[in-house]
Amino acid sequence: MKYAHNILETIGNTPLVKLNKIAKDIPALVLAKIETTNPGNSIKDRMALKMIEDAEKDGRLKPGGTIIEGTSGNTGMGLAIAAVVKGYKCIFTSTDKQSKEKFDALRAFGAEVIVCPTNVEPEDPRSYYSVSSRLEKEVPNSWKPNQYDNPSNAQAHYESTGPEIWEQTEGKITHLVVGVGTGGTICGTARYLKEKNPNVKIIGIDTYGSVFKKYKETGIFDKNEIYPYITEGIGEDFLPKNVNFDLIDHFEKVTDKDAAIMTRQIARQEGIFVGNSAGSAIAGLLQVKHMFGPNDVVVVIFHDHGTRYLGKMFNDEWMRDRGFLEEEKKTARDLVAGNIDKPLVTVGSGELVSHAVAKMKKYNITQIPVMKDDALAGSIDESKIFQLLVEDAKLLDKKIEEVMGAPFPVVDEDADITAVSKLINKETPAVLVKLHNGKHHIITKYDIIGSIA
Repeated sequence: MKYAHNILETIGNTPLVKLNKIAKDIPALVLAKIETTNPGNSIKDRMALKMIEDAEKDGRLKPGGTIIEGTSGNTGMGLAIAAVVKGYKCIFTSTDKQSKEKFDALRAFGAEVIVCPTNVEPEDPRSYYSVSSRLEKEVPNSWKPNQYDNPSNAQAHYESTGPEIWEQTEGKITHLVVGVGTGGTICGTARYLKEKNPNVKIIGIDTYGSVFKKYKETGIFDKNEIYPYITEGIGEDFLPKNVNFDLIDHFEKVTDKDAAIMTRQIARQEGIFVGNSAGSAIAGLLQVKHMFGPNDVVVVIFHDHGTRYLGKMFNDEWMRDRGFLEEEKKTARDLVAGNIDKPLVTVGSGELVSHAVAKMKKYNITQIPVMKDDALAGSIDESKIFQLLVEDAKLLDKKIEEVMGAPFPVVDEDADITAVSKLINKETPAVLVKLHNGKHHIITKYDIIGSIA
């Protein structure tokens, strides 16, 4: 029989999947390493187990101990799962910018979660780094993995992620694209791949508000680069020991907005439900597409699962509040879409006003374009007919051309709703839209109100 003796034995051996639609403008073969198949739904399971096992071997973590760590959520999940299996307690500190789903998931495994403010220096006693260090001193029989500086973090990826990618690509990988946070994933994997082939290029994805890119390019740690950002899982305001800048060939920064939008696009275009760092990685990949050729094989790490971000990137209201949601502007064609298969009701300039009134009743409409010699010659609407009838009861027997108003303005079907609405006023109650097939349809103020309400 084939089965795992516990859930920890299912970590690793994650699939490599070709990206098609979202990478269609990139000449290379683009493959995603889908780390969501790990038991904790993220790549952090690999290093969490490695850190624990190494600490067990050298006595830093003792039986019945408490694991204390500062985490954005995913490392905590990996540690919590291993702690359940191995019999440890967990206390995690995190920042208030992380999604609620991450905290709820950690608590589901019995962990205690302490939420700390994001907008403070790492050295501030309120920061999630400082709080976790203080708790390690206060809680008996505790151990802090310190994923940022713990060499077991990068070693886990040197021993597993790197070899898997090399084997899955049959050694044909030319570029690795990874979001950089603790540095363990990118540097451990990079070290293995570069040992196999020094020509493999390593591209780190950074975010605005983080220090990595400028430090790589100038060697300067610039505190002016540091400011709050929304993107989760990548970027830092200090230099973790696991970030080996010599192994990373290029850093590319991605905005919060581009990362959030791309996170949603991965699901909609590829059917792969992944998190914010994957969105950053794909946005960065597209920004550097000029680096790739038709013979290249590019591997992108998809770190974690989209369920961690249901209240954020996958929530329309959250996206809209931050100006990230790209609202589609409605066009004139959208306003007439419900009637596009119906003919436009018109009257001839030589017909009687009574004919127009009859058509208004029959079709329940209030304005009609007037035609003469197959061309738009004028317009007539019920409010004007009413005013004229009060003045002249014989109006119904007059020809329409004697009482008609100016033709309705005509707009192209691609005109946006704002441009259309500006044309409608007290004197002009409707607009005609000319479709690309040459046919016309009418848009009234009620059509515009209906589309907005």
